[in-house]
Amino acid sequence: MELTQLKYFLEVARTEHVTQSAKNLCIVQPALTQAIHKLEDELGVLLFKNAGRNIKLTDSGKFFYEKLQPLYENMMALPALLKETANKQNNNVKLNVLAASTLITSAVIEYRRSNSDIDVDIVQNEETSVFDICVRTYANYRPELDNTESDETFVHSEKIYLAVPNTAQYKKLNSISLFDLKDEKFIRLYGSKQYRQICNELCDSIGFHTNVTFESDNAAVVKEAVAAGIGVGFWPELSWGKMDHKRVRLLEITDTDFKRDIVVSLRRNKQDNSKTEEFYNFLTKYILRRQQNKRK
Repeated sequence: MELTQLKYFLEVARTEHVTQSAKNLCIVQPALTQAIHKLEDELGVLLFKNAGRNIKLTDSGKFFYEKLQPLYENMMALPALLKETANKQNNNVKLNVLAASTLITSAVIEYRRSNSDIDVDIVQNEETSVFDICVRTYANYRPELDNTESDETFVHSEKIYLAVPNTAQYKKLNSISLFDLKDEKFIRLYGSKQYRQICNELCDSIGFHTNVTFESDNAAVVKEAVAAGIGVGFWPELSWGKMDHKRVRLLEITDTDFKRDIVVSLRRNKQDNSKTEEFYNFLTKYILRRQQNKRK
């Protein structure tokens, strides 16, 4: 069966008049009659019977019409549904945030203020490969470390400072060696696996062992714990936001280049990637703008 045959059958079944159906379909009557006969031959049943000057559906024809009509309507609706689905996909950005979640979430909130038609789905899943944009972090990024098969990559380095209580011990310092803190208690961020691993790698690279006394999965809690004098902790210069606590100082670490690379990867997964690329460009510019504001 051909789609055109089914279209012709449905029109004739609706009007039960071959001449009128041919006019409606903009074809000549003999061609329509031939198409109906061919369909009946293929199905092996009569679909119409003569009824005076008109025709009527047979019982088989009525059964075929009742079953075929909703199927045909659904088939005809498919192109519009496909276009609608594609538009939804194009307006949806799947964002996998494995690092700098505070910074990235702030960027999403700002972007949505003027782009409410774009849906940004945020996940935090190291195992998934289903995303349009992924944010990761490395101590020193190299392309061979990245297994995300990205089409475009943005890399931004941020310093990692040591957050210390603003007490007489540290008040006049702007920088410090970790080895001056061998007896100091350290506060660490528990939940951020990539960031914690980077801090461990940096300490291991200089042979320094941290005495971890307290762990939290919240950067704000780390800040308050440092302010309370519970210990000291590593604080990324940009991604955790501004250090605005008067009882906390940020000191530069002198032993090595304490920093990490924030890596934003873009995948062009869709037929139309313009919305994803638009958000990717906004996100990378947002990070750069935050860095510039930080240095002012």
